[in-house]
Amino acid sequence: MTATGLKPGDVVGIYLPNSWEFAATYHATTLAGGIPTLLNPSYREREVRYQLENSAATLLITDGSLINGMNLGGLPKLRRVYATRQPASGATAFAELLRPTTSSLPSPAEPSASCLAALPYSSGTTGLPKGVMLSHHNLVSNIYQLTGPNATAMERNDVLLCFLPLYHIYGLNVVLNPGLTLGATVVLMPRFNLQQLLGLLVSENVTTMPTVPPALSALTQAAEAGLFPKNHHLHWVKSGAAPLAPELARRFQALTGVLVCQGYGMTEASPVTHVGYLEPERYRPESIGQPLAQTECRVLDENDNEVALGQPGELVMRGPQIMLGYWKEPQATAAVLRDGWYWSGDIVRRDEQDFYYVLDRRKEMIKYKGFPVAPAEVEALLLEHPAVRDCGVIGRPDACAGEIPVAFVVLREGFTASATLQQEVCDFVAQRLTPYKQPREIHVVEAVPRTPSGKILRRDLRKALAEN
Repeated sequence: MTATGLKPGDVVGIYLPNSWEFAATYHATTLAGGIPTLLNPSYREREVRYQLENSAATLLITDGSLINGMNLGGLPKLRRVYATRQPASGATAFAELLRPTTSSLPSPAEPSASCLAALPYSSGTTGLPKGVMLSHHNLVSNIYQLTGPNATAMERNDVLLCFLPLYHIYGLNVVLNPGLTLGATVVLMPRFNLQQLLGLLVSENVTTMPTVPPALSALTQAAEAGLFPKNHHLHWVKSGAAPLAPELARRFQALTGVLVCQGYGMTEASPVTHVGYLEPERYRPESIGQPLAQTECRVLDENDNEVALGQPGELVMRGPQIMLGYWKEPQATAAVLRDGWYWSGDIVRRDEQDFYYVLDRRKEMIKYKGFPVAPAEVEALLLEHPAVRDCGVIGRPDACAGEIPVAFVVLREGFTASATLQQEVCDFVAQRLTPYKQPREIHVVEAVPRTPSGKILRRDLRKALAEN
């Protein structure tokens, strides 16, 4: 990467599916002092341009199949694009980066605790996704918190199967980086594919597999149908990114003999703050587990006072894995980082053995198969459609996906509700947002309920949805 003219502190966009090229690019960038920013490979042009411009990316590593037909002109900082497997107009072949060079790696200019190492983007409950500034100290600390004593049962001789996307902090710093640090084997899948996964469990002798509740549900259904292999070596699976129904964990274990433990975290925490255990005396799949080493936790009421044991309150944390802040967002940073403590926005309770249980989460966020969807981002796009005067987006519970986005729209004068118009609105969104963010239903309403200050009353929308 240094041969490209990359300077320490330059941002490099990685817009790729799970692949060896992703892993090589990520670590080559950090070794050269650059800052990887990770883009969802299902992003549309609008989303790609936003993240590249907001992050001030100077290079983009992608594939021709992802950017063909996409306009990346006019981005002020982007000076070169590299394509990995399929060529693209205006892109240089990725192979050029693999040529031998005499360039030397730069020495760090600042301490690891303040030196930015990665810039993943996280969807908040309001506005567009925000860049999360993670330092080298944040990421490395979390790896050692995960792999150290009294944490996860991950070992050097493990074979880790990763279908979780590497652009997501869960796949990146819970699977890839800890696996490489331990010297374990990481088997990458481009995406979740049930039939392929069941075959890989046996052919690759997979021992552990971080997962998400929708994938675990699909695996449970496969086991019920007699499709789960009997001659597997899978010892345990970790569930994260979304709440896990205890009954699902018990059912999967009963059918397969494979233990399930939850973890908890967020991009802002590199990402893990809590882990569950496999030992019989501490095995509680319904709990997110206990805090990792050097992770302090408080459970506070609305007045920031500690609640009594067992009572619900907001989870507030601090530790070496907590982010430096949000990229170019000092107000958003100040809203969640106060005096070194991170306000999670999630409601939990803690029992007498220091096990934590998630009761609720950021009320506005939608979780589709573990992926966060910010209603405000979808609403902002819907308002660009000429027929939409006002709108509100909420999540509807779904057995397979967890939640699916549903939109309520108020039409402008001159437009009439019809199946054709609703499909036009859906198509409009589909051309501009990745599939998991797209509303699966459009409901035309007379008005979107709001507070006197203008905030959408999402609870009223959920009530209306339940009554339909």
